[in-house]
Amino acid sequence: MAKPKLKPAPLSRRQSLWLLAAVTAALAPLPAHLPAPLGIVAALLLLWRGASATRLVPLPPRWLPTLLALAGAAGISVHYHTLFGRDPGVALLVLLSALKFVEMRGLRDARAMVLLCFFLILCQCFYSQSIASAALMLVALALAATALVLLTHQRQSGAAAAKTAALMLTQAAPFMLLLFVLFPRISGPLWGLPSDAHAGLTGLSDTMTPGSISHLLRSDAIAFRAKFAGPPPAQATLYWRGPVLSRFDGRSWRATPASPASAGTRLPYRTEGEAIDYQVTLEPDNKPWLFALEMPGNIPADARISADYQLLSRTPVRARLRYALRSYPGVRAGLDESQARLSQDLQLPPDADPRARALAQRWRSQLGSDAQALIERMLDYYRRNAFAYTLNPPLSGSNAVDDFLFDTRRGYCEHFASSFVFMMRAAGLPARVVTGYQGGEVNPIDGTLIVRQSDAHAWAEVWLAGRGWLRVDPTAMVAPTRDADNLAAALAAGDALPFLARSAWLQQLRFRWEALDNAWNQRVLDYNPQRQRDFLASLGMSSPDWRHMATALGLLGGLLLTALTLWALAGGRDRDQVTAAWERLSEKLAVRGLARRPWEGPRDYSARVAATLPKIAGEIRIIADIYEALRYGAAPAPLLPELQRRIRRLRP
Repeated sequence: MAKPKLKPAPLSRRQSLWLLAAVTAALAPLPAHLPAPLGIVAALLLLWRGASATRLVPLPPRWLPTLLALAGAAGISVHYHTLFGRDPGVALLVLLSALKFVEMRGLRDARAMVLLCFFLILCQCFYSQSIASAALMLVALALAATALVLLTHQRQSGAAAAKTAALMLTQAAPFMLLLFVLFPRISGPLWGLPSDAHAGLTGLSDTMTPGSISHLLRSDAIAFRAKFAGPPPAQATLYWRGPVLSRFDGRSWRATPASPASAGTRLPYRTEGEAIDYQVTLEPDNKPWLFALEMPGNIPADARISADYQLLSRTPVRARLRYALRSYPGVRAGLDESQARLSQDLQLPPDADPRARALAQRWRSQLGSDAQALIERMLDYYRRNAFAYTLNPPLSGSNAVDDFLFDTRRGYCEHFASSFVFMMRAAGLPARVVTGYQGGEVNPIDGTLIVRQSDAHAWAEVWLAGRGWLRVDPTAMVAPTRDADNLAAALAAGDALPFLARSAWLQQLRFRWEALDNAWNQRVLDYNPQRQRDFLASLGMSSPDWRHMATALGLLGGLLLTALTLWALAGGRDRDQVTAAWERLSEKLAVRGLARRPWEGPRDYSARVAATLPKIAGEIRIIADIYEALRYGAAPAPLLPELQRRIRRLRP
């Protein structure tokens, strides 16, 4: 005889709605990083399930989720050209979780859905580990834990289940902290291992074309932070060196191909003058560049310095990186520059920008070999001809330098740097474009200098015999406040600013938030193996290797578990008092021959007593209801004294 097919235990409306809240919170941050159609499909599926839970629409037929899963997997494969990697994997998980949720029928499916919520919450770490993301993850975790409690204790109220979930998470917090401090750390980012985990990072490029820097100038994103040993230097001296661009094709400037392995481990110049000590915390940009004040006097660990004095990491910066530096603003670099290098920094396309080329050659014939006079003549040209600094310059044609110098005369730093270097080369002086960042703003809360993408800048270097490479910033001739103050002060009227730069109170709020975010980054996200060893050594652990950490973890974990066990036993006394009060009731009623039988539950017992003693039937039912709520439900603790008081006053 075939066994009857058991139907899954149905979900109540309250269970479904709490689970809907948990799934929504776990999924919400992810669609922003995935294709828009996927986010729309997931949202529609969640709405469908929510409407079904409130009996507005029926659940979909069982074949529909299967069809959507196949179609979605095919769409994800077409969009990403693969089903492997971070983004395709997360996209599949989002799609399948939403489909599983909408086809969910019983408690077993619901518990599996809670586990999927935990995976979705972890996926958020692939994209952000900021304080805001951590807070959203904690909210989603609390909702998922509450839903799990309700799936196990369906008679509990939502508030009681949330209280139980909060208690569970609070009990887990000491173990989480213990594991964070003592569990051996791995080198590198835990959540950046897939090959596509660093897509979408922004920052400077090794190519400069019209518009390549302007999009950074509109961004409030932080490029890096710097903490100085003393007061920060003057704004006008803060030139953070990045990619050096020497090759020009008539429109774009490009860096000379070089790899970190080909760079040297010794400084190619002699340090001199006053030193500036500071520490940089660089945000990941998936590039090998380490920004430093001109000129760096030391090379960080696992880094090199190129022939054009740019610090390079051995590998692209894919996690937040801290390094200590000492810079010497007075260094004279390139005094013995090679002839091959100088020849490279004189090259120009043969037919590019004929008007600018003719003007430069005319100046050279007038001024002869006086290089300093040529530089001053070009800078004076910017001053005298009504050039304007703007992020919205007119479009240029095939001869971009000619158009800028003689027609539009409106542009931003890359226009000025490009035109200046072109004119110097046309006049016979080796020159190149240097990109990086200029300035920064000091956060008054924690004293760190914050350099944003909006501080991206381009300037020029000219080589002079006996002086080496000389920094020249032609933008300062037109917008001196760009170097001495900030971007907002330099822009022409009507130019759009980064959003948070438009309001003083928003800036103050941003300063406070960024100081908190910096502390989070330094103390939590940057808790690497070296910092772990240093911290444990400061606590008295003489040689904090993995054996000592495992021993400490076992001992402290055992102590925590023992403490929680004792606390739980102490907390169980209330439950014992409930049982004791119920037994006293049985003892009182025993004088009338109404002692509770061992197999009788509270309802059967109260019904038998009420039938025998109708005068106290109402009171007995109230006592039984209170006992049942305390013993089996989620009644508030103040009901225990009420139960004890009613039993004490009862006169059978």
